[in-house]
Amino acid sequence: MKERLYRTEPQFRNKMSRLVPEGISHPPAKRIYLDHAATTTLCDAARDAVLEGWRIWANPSSPHAEGRAARAALEDARARIKRALGWDGEVIFTSGASEAIAIALRQSKARQVVVSPTEHDAVLRVAGAEAERLPVDKHGRVTEVSNDALHAIQHVNNETGVVQPISVLANHVHAAGGWLFCDCAQSAGKLDLPVAADMIAISAHKFGGPPGVGALLVRDLALIHPSGGQEQGYRGGTENLPGILGMAAALEQGRDWMERAAELRAMLDDAILAAGGEIVAAQAERIPTIASYRMPDVSARAQLIRFDAADIAISAGAACSSGTLKTSPVLKALGWADDRADEVIRVSFGSQTNEADVLAFVDCWRGIAKAKAA
Repeated sequence: MKERLYRTEPQFRNKMSRLVPEGISHPPAKRIYLDHAATTTLCDAARDAVLEGWRIWANPSSPHAEGRAARAALEDARARIKRALGWDGEVIFTSGASEAIAIALRQSKARQVVVSPTEHDAVLRVAGAEAERLPVDKHGRVTEVSNDALHAIQHVNNETGVVQPISVLANHVHAAGGWLFCDCAQSAGKLDLPVAADMIAISAHKFGGPPGVGALLVRDLALIHPSGGQEQGYRGGTENLPGILGMAAALEQGRDWMERAAELRAMLDDAILAAGGEIVAAQAERIPTIASYRMPDVSARAQLIRFDAADIAISAGAACSSGTLKTSPVLKALGWADDRADEVIRVSFGSQTNEADVLAFVDCWRGIAKAKAA
């Protein structure tokens, strides 16, 4: 079977090459990855730390010398993560942001959960269809809070990059007697943590760490019900020590590259507008690493195929749902009509994204738009 696939690969590539838009003057010499909001590159420091974690292979809950050594490494990583994030509360290790979200929302002692309608699907699924949706403006920013409920408000939207004014919202939520949970999967390691939040979810593979590990940051463990045998009784299952060490190492790499990302995103925004495209939530504060763009009269699905054939990886909305035909619920919440929303793609940068990557994307965008107009 492998041999057959190998033989048909050139045929597949030849077929895909016919989909590359005409007029592309600088086809990339290698594949260009612009889907870092889905998963970003594992940094070297994290890779080395994971390997070290595999060397310390014992269970951190075991009482023998090997277990105690693993426990010491685990607690050292916990302290390093708190220090890197500027967090003085508790850290509960999880398998990623999705599990952290589930713990925060399902084990919360709040009488109810209310959510922003632009939350990641991982939040909306746990909260359920019956959960109150908070009102948002045309950019997706929350405009009103509820009562003494647990408010789930994402720090940075994973599709549009819009940054919520968390400090202001936290003041209103706390004044109403409520609590604030923030999904920070897209902002941790890139922006200052919204320390006014009561609970925060992070995921290592979004900031250069390995997949399959994350954390729930909790201001006070009294906010949630215990549920397991590990992590002070708030999470069940043996901790992923190699992953946790990799997560700590990734956070310690800093974010000096964000200034360059802002310059690249400004360059891309200008080029998209000049080519007749539209920027989603252009007037709102957006993280430099995420942007959504509309190409009029060309479906997102067609764009994905064309870009992929040109060796450029992008997405349409969240990676968890970009394989479906459903219109983005985020864009619906922003008031976008289905036909316009279905023409939107997402571009997201990582620490290694450079000017050549952006120029190649712009070149391909222009080629697709030109082919549409012909």
